[in-house]
Amino acid sequence: MSLIEFTDRGLYCRRGDFYIDPWRPVDKAILTHGHSDHARWGSKAYLCQTDTKPILEVRLGPGIYQTAGYGEHTFINGVQVSFHPAGHIIGSAQVRVEYGGEVWVVSGDYKVENDGLSGQFESVKCHSFVSECTFGLPVYQWKPQAQIFADIQHWVLKNKAAGKSSILFAYSLGKAQRLLPCLTEVTDRILVHGAVYNVHMALANAGIALPEVHRVTPDTPKEWLKGAVVIAPSSAEGTPWMKRFSPYVVGVCSGWMNIRGAMRRRNADAGFPLSDHADWPGLLSAIKSTEAECVYVTHGFTAAFGRYLNEIGIHSKEVKTEYGDDEAAEKSTELADTIA
Repeated sequence: MSLIEFTDRGLYCRRGDFYIDPWRPVDKAILTHGHSDHARWGSKAYLCQTDTKPILEVRLGPGIYQTAGYGEHTFINGVQVSFHPAGHIIGSAQVRVEYGGEVWVVSGDYKVENDGLSGQFESVKCHSFVSECTFGLPVYQWKPQAQIFADIQHWVLKNKAAGKSSILFAYSLGKAQRLLPCLTEVTDRILVHGAVYNVHMALANAGIALPEVHRVTPDTPKEWLKGAVVIAPSSAEGTPWMKRFSPYVVGVCSGWMNIRGAMRRRNADAGFPLSDHADWPGLLSAIKSTEAECVYVTHGFTAAFGRYLNEIGIHSKEVKTEYGDDEAAEKSTELADTIA
């Protein structure tokens, strides 16, 4: 029997009697991070990395939350569990599970470039590695973050010169915080949608250092709205909330912007391929560094990516889970965050 089983509730460790990122309510859930496709409501107790707790509290509400720092060992029914940096968003972690000399690592979502906020991805040696492959095709290869930030800054300054507001669509958890250091270099005031503000304040109140932002409300001074720099979730697209910034242009921050035509399909004026997931080279380097005997690929281009791994001599299996694209998963959560 494997140390980790793939069940209809989620990834289950029978020996420890806990689940990792379950998509059904369970007694004991260990979470890799706070995005809504991995952190779901209804379980009796949660174990997460320390910086993820404030995110869970604002999104899942009151509950039993146990935390651990990176590299700290927790024993559950004799099974050793530890969190290791995944580099995906603030508080994101890979879950290392060990018992009887067998080691599994469930990576959740991850990226290998250090964004200066989410921590540096840590390679963890293991026998079995569970990996996402959201962008598991060779066409997905990211530019360095510094280059993308320079493109965003140039775009904002061009819009300002033309008397237009710059609205950047970005996930309320993760990318919105990642953009802040970039934008503070070209504006002295960053306005944000309520969904972004709620996550921002949960993190700031927990002691995480972030630049100041201003929530857009009916009382926001009108002079702030013209030529503004705004971060909003994609759920705001096409809503009356946007009209107050006219004239405005829209930029979408997403790895999907790496594909020609994606910007047009999103009705965006600009697309910035900024992703919180590993690209094709990043996935391959991360997987190879684990030296895993078997790699389980999930949520993404699983068939194509798994087949490639097998072709290059890395034993791989495709597994079905209920994790998905952050953007689709986050839209309903962002709406809830707005009214929270």
